[in-house]
Amino acid sequence: MMGLTFINALVFGVQGNTLRALGKDTPLNQFIAGSAAGAIQCVICCPMELAKTRMQLQGTGEYKLKTKNYKNSLDCLIKIYQKEGLRGINRGMVSTFIRETPSFGFYFLTYDCMTRYLGCEAEDSYVIPKLLFSGGMSGIVSWLSTYPMDVIKSRLQADGVGGITQYSGILDCIRKSYREEGWRVFTRGLTSTLLRAFPVNAATFATVTVFLMYMKSEDSLPECEPGSVIPQPSSL
Repeated sequence: MMGLTFINALVFGVQGNTLRALGKDTPLNQFIAGSAAGAIQCVICCPMELAKTRMQLQGTGEYKLKTKNYKNSLDCLIKIYQKEGLRGINRGMVSTFIRETPSFGFYFLTYDCMTRYLGCEAEDSYVIPKLLFSGGMSGIVSWLSTYPMDVIKSRLQADGVGGITQYSGILDCIRKSYREEGWRVFTRGLTSTLLRAFPVNAATFATVTVFLMYMKSEDSLPECEPGSVIPQPSSL
């Protein structure tokens, strides 16, 4: 929860400013701006997900211990840093970068295409349901585009807990996971992730869009592209 506050602020800020710098609101530029946002937010996302993964594994399965190592997420990161340094804190950074960069590109591209296709305009009485649906579908497409890498990222971040290291890197993790469990390992947990993704991203995108709309007075609202309710990046 602590990490998501900074992640969403960073993602929407970087995406809006990158799109403004590119100069034109096109599908390609939406993808590029989203990818840039996804790449930059990895500096927060990676340590946050490392702590989440370690906290979720603590006291369960093969990682079961008589006493818990971590009191909370912050304590988890502090202890990882004390033991492994910055390299430990950034475990899984490369796989996170590979996952997040295209994922956020598809995220913003899908939302832009959906809002244009559905004709989301401020005066539309059904604009909120349309925004919710567009945001939900954006989340689903985003996860579908890179989910196998998320599996690898999670395994790498969990590796080494309990003193047992299985993987030497991303390719080694892919090879061993496939050899031991087949291709289905790369879709493990996908259903629950998609069930979560739709409402979470529906609420996120709709809230951000409506907030931006109502933060602008009628005189200062920029003209929007046809079919788009999102203000132009130059006004953000």
